[in-house]
Amino acid sequence: MEISKAELHSAAAAQAASQALPTDNKPQDLRGAEILVRALQAEGVKYIWGYPGGAVLHIYDALYKQNTMQHVLVRHEQAAVHAADGYARATGDVGVALVTSGPGVTNAVTGIATAYMDSIPMVIVTGQVPTHAIGLDAFQECDTVGITRPICKHNFLVKDVRDMAMVMKKAFHIARTGRPGPVVVDIPKDVSFAKTAYTGYPESVSMRSYNPVKKGHGGQIRKALQLLLGAKRPYIYTGGGVIMAEASRELRTLVDMLGVPCTNTLMGLGAYPASDKKFLGMLGMHGTVEANMTMQHCDVLLAVGARFDDRVIGNPKHFAQNERKIIHIDVDPSSISKRVKVDVPIVGDVKDVLTELIAMLREAGTGLDQAALADWWKTIDAWRSRDCLRYDRHNKEVIKPQHVLETLWGMTKDVETYITSDVGQHQMWAAQFYRFDEPRRWINSGGLGTMGVGIPYAMGIKLAKPDAEVYCVTGEGSVQMCIQELSTCLQYNTPIKIVSLNNRYLGMVRQWQELDYEGRYSHSYMDALPNFVKLAESYGHVGMLIERPQDVEPALREARKLKNRTVFMDFRTDPTENVFPMVQAGKGISEMLLGAEEL
Repeated sequence: MEISKAELHSAAAAQAASQALPTDNKPQDLRGAEILVRALQAEGVKYIWGYPGGAVLHIYDALYKQNTMQHVLVRHEQAAVHAADGYARATGDVGVALVTSGPGVTNAVTGIATAYMDSIPMVIVTGQVPTHAIGLDAFQECDTVGITRPICKHNFLVKDVRDMAMVMKKAFHIARTGRPGPVVVDIPKDVSFAKTAYTGYPESVSMRSYNPVKKGHGGQIRKALQLLLGAKRPYIYTGGGVIMAEASRELRTLVDMLGVPCTNTLMGLGAYPASDKKFLGMLGMHGTVEANMTMQHCDVLLAVGARFDDRVIGNPKHFAQNERKIIHIDVDPSSISKRVKVDVPIVGDVKDVLTELIAMLREAGTGLDQAALADWWKTIDAWRSRDCLRYDRHNKEVIKPQHVLETLWGMTKDVETYITSDVGQHQMWAAQFYRFDEPRRWINSGGLGTMGVGIPYAMGIKLAKPDAEVYCVTGEGSVQMCIQELSTCLQYNTPIKIVSLNNRYLGMVRQWQELDYEGRYSHSYMDALPNFVKLAESYGHVGMLIERPQDVEPALREARKLKNRTVFMDFRTDPTENVFPMVQAGKGISEMLLGAEEL
């Protein structure tokens, strides 16, 4: 039986905990900050992203005295959480961030909420004023537990140094098990300084109120198999849950065994290879015609680790117009039938459930109705023939943003490459035109849609994957939200490549204003932009300005040659280009605009 990543972590933590004990088994008197460091070491933490301040100085002093973990000093607390988040997304490990009290916490809130919406395993350690000062409006005090309660999976306030080791054990356990998510640990300054007898890191944790289900109900899985085998128009729809559960291999096996069409959400790209004919592209607001039409007209839908969110199915009433049987596999029971009523709910770890479903399929020894499936593929191929991602590939006057992404994909598709993205038009073009064949290679903010994540994500990934090529696809609006992290890139030698699709607008805002507000471009034009080439150079990096289509490929090639340098490529792209297909707000998933001619 295959061991899960969470179980491997647990075993490694237990081993590290036993090694942390003194040889004579006598308790050691340690400060809370020192116990925190021991806990992080026992959990196998390699990198911490953070920013010091008064409330966490004891913790920083303890970090100074160890040499197994690297602390990365960011330039803004939001970037600390984003970088740890990007690291977690690319590796599957728990990301760790450390910030001080008050503004340190409030600056980190956007990063915590971003990770929470996308179910990313993280532990965020925050400093707090001394326990006797809590509630007295002390300097740099805020109610961290209250502020972060709605945007994290769980949070703790450590009031007693004796609880430190067990709280950290619980925090990592909660972060990485079940539906993953960020856990906040708030540590008052006096608790980090207080001493207690330390007898080692706990080897196990038991929480009566938290026992996520791993194994799916066998009867429900059998029902699901019967529905799938009886389908005439089957479809497999998968989200980020497949990637979080490390279940890409099982998904590929199931799709290939059944021979049915498959789609991924924005968060699930790479779970099934984009180069495979059975992959219909991303679905949803900016999904392909074939992916969306198949979603609307299938008769049996298998949803795996996805949540039927508004950007995927559009108007739920429109989606419900067509009868279909829905099977929904998810580790989080609250996600099932939340927006769309399903027929066969299966609560369990995606990897475990898919493994059992595959075993039952092999045991059944039968397949789908091949004649019906062939007819279904003919229908899908007709939708596919509309070439909904077409654009003016022969334009010699202005750079089309899609061309930049296609060129980048052509150059890097056969090497280990990670693409991070900020939020906006460039994000959608990257999802549409960079064809991901592997999981955890596409790192973006899906649920919260956070501008500014691109550079911090890329920094975090480059530390984890120093031999890989890491690209941040961004726009001139998003990139300025955390552009100060170019300084961090220099200090910690994380040579990332920044692909800025600069159209001089807040592009997605401008697109909506064009379509829905009769072209009233209210505050979406960027008319005071910096010279990005000089700005990059001032941070110690390489800057490039690319203004002609014929210079796109040479610029990317030159940037790739500069392996040990961060390169900022300022591509001046067509300011009138829009992202199509597009499902407008309130419309159904099959009611797509395919281009400007439909406006």
